[in-house]
Amino acid sequence: MKRRTLAMLLAGALSLSLLAGCGKKDTTTSDAPQGNNGGEVTSDAPQGGNEGEVTDITLKVWCPSNQIDTGIIDEQQKAFAAEHPEWNITWEVTAVGEDKCKDEVLKDVEAAADVFFFANDQLPDLVSAGAIAQLGGATADMVNSSMAQSVIDTAMSDGKLYAIPFTHNTFFMFYDKTLLNEDQIKTMEGIMSAETADNAYNFYFESAGGWKLGAWYYGAGLSVFGSDGSDLAAGVDWNNATGLAVTNYLIDLINNPKCGYDGEIAVSELIEDHRIAAWWDGAWNYDMYHDVLGDDLGLAVIPTFNPDGNDYQLLGFYGSKCIGVNAKSKNPAAAVALAAFLGNADNQTLRFEKSAQIPTHNDSANSDAVKANELATVLVNESNNCSVMQPVSTTFSARYWTYAGAIPTEIRSKEITKDNAQAKLDTFVSAMTAE
Repeated sequence: MKRRTLAMLLAGALSLSLLAGCGKKDTTTSDAPQGNNGGEVTSDAPQGGNEGEVTDITLKVWCPSNQIDTGIIDEQQKAFAAEHPEWNITWEVTAVGEDKCKDEVLKDVEAAADVFFFANDQLPDLVSAGAIAQLGGATADMVNSSMAQSVIDTAMSDGKLYAIPFTHNTFFMFYDKTLLNEDQIKTMEGIMSAETADNAYNFYFESAGGWKLGAWYYGAGLSVFGSDGSDLAAGVDWNNATGLAVTNYLIDLINNPKCGYDGEIAVSELIEDHRIAAWWDGAWNYDMYHDVLGDDLGLAVIPTFNPDGNDYQLLGFYGSKCIGVNAKSKNPAAAVALAAFLGNADNQTLRFEKSAQIPTHNDSANSDAVKANELATVLVNESNNCSVMQPVSTTFSARYWTYAGAIPTEIRSKEITKDNAQAKLDTFVSAMTAE
């Protein structure tokens, strides 16, 4: 039963899910934006109208299902309404995963949510489409004064702030303490050499469409279009000697019978019976894993690996999850006020307490509860020492996810072998750099 429940929860966490709530009447207010055509939205000036007047408005919110299922968004709506009696709001809340938000918004910007949660790598496409409002005034001041610059950078495009980061978005390593010890988890070689049962896997390989795959190549010092993914002249160096060594390492790993492969077997099928030693995932699934393994669940930064006689620290992509305001919102003042409210320290703390999402707001992140939390400690360590900023340029996004995401799939299908790996990498680089 536990296995079935975990599988259902994992599926729910990835789905777009259903309309979660609407027709609820509450009251709110906001600061005055400069219009709804994609220009700067500030949060300083009053909205106008007669003092004491209550205006009926509708606000659409798109957020991940974990914010609905845990009751977080409902609690936040009520608190927001209590602070702002100026507006009588009809809420329309729909579960849309941060990973799918851009796709849903761009289907019809004017019909999309007023406020939405999204992964920061989607920002270039949202900006290019005029779908997300630039933030200014008190909202921008709050972000700029309360978060590390590396976090703020994830919500910026061309030097302008477009969103409010609310949690770190990277992955780290989960492991089963009954199968691996603290020394073995430091290296991929230690993980793969550990003795496990015949029906157990030492490691679970998931590329997440290129998101986790990049850790192997970036960890070895390689890159795509320079350090930030926007320098086309820098090209792609994955087909050099180091890149070939990394690819050959992945060929051995993915084809190792002790390595489970995504799409063929799921972590949810393995975890309860202690049949998977180590896997990579994010904080958003911590509760599900802990519910099954309890104290046997271990947390660690991703390990080192040695593809060519040198030890390299694997480097996962780092980004953030953000809250944005629709540039076409019919109620932009209320929308920006709500976005700022959802991103403030109190609500980041609430999100941490109820859905284990580690805060980006310094006041929340520096609380005793967060500092004492093992999950938070590992995630911050991963972000600071074992990650690289995920490139968000439109050129990178348009090419990388398609071409890099195919590499592990072709390794698994034997389309990429050690005999043709160099030629395949040359083809990959040519496709990535073609004008």
